[in-house]
Amino acid sequence: MANFLILLGIIIISYLIGSIPTGYLIVKAKAGIDIRTIGSGSTGATNVKRVLGKNWFFAVMFLDALKGATPVLLASCFAGDIVIKGLAAVLAAVAVLIGHSKSIFLGFKGGKSVASGVGTILALNWIVGILIAIIWGIITYATKYVSVGSIIAIALSPILMWLFGAPATYVAYCLLGAIYIIYLHRSNISRLIAGNENKVR
Repeated sequence: MANFLILLGIIIISYLIGSIPTGYLIVKAKAGIDIRTIGSGSTGATNVKRVLGKNWFFAVMFLDALKGATPVLLASCFAGDIVIKGLAAVLAAVAVLIGHSKSIFLGFKGGKSVASGVGTILALNWIVGILIAIIWGIITYATKYVSVGSIIAIALSPILMWLFGAPATYVAYCLLGAIYIIYLHRSNISRLIAGNENKVR
C-alpha cells in the first residue's frame, strides 16, 4: 500500500511539473500573446520561435527538457527500493509527457512533448539522450524541418535504449513515447506529405 501511494504521488507530481506551460508563460510575459493563437497552436519551442525568435526557441527547449528530466531524476533518487525505483522513473516519464501535451493549466492542451521527452530519456540514460539530441540536430539541419528531426530522433530512441543495454522498461517507455509523440505530430506529417510544412529559417 505504501509503495502504491508513493507511485501515485510520483505520477501526480510529475504530471503537474510536465503541465507547466513554459512556452505559453514566456510568450505571454514577453509579448502579451497567447501562443495557442499563433501558427500550429502548440506551446512548444518551434511555435515560440515564430513569435520571439531563435534565442527563445533554445531557451524554451532547454527548460522543457529540464522539466522532463527533473521528475524522473527525483523519482529515481527518492522512490525507495531498487525495484520501485525503476518503475517510478518510467511512470514519472510517462506522466511528464502527458502533462506537457495535455496541460491541466491550459485546458488539457499543450505542446508535442519532444523536448520534454528527450529530457526524460536523458534522465533515464544520458548517453542515449545525448545521441538523440545530436540526431535531432543533424536531421533538422539537413532537412530544415524541425518536425522531421523530431520524428526520426524520437523513433530511434527505443532502438538506442536497447543497443545500450537499458532495462526492458526503459525500452518499452521509449517505444510507447515515440508512438505517442509521432501521433502528436500527425498534422505535421500531413503538411509534409502535402509539401507545405514550415521550414526552419
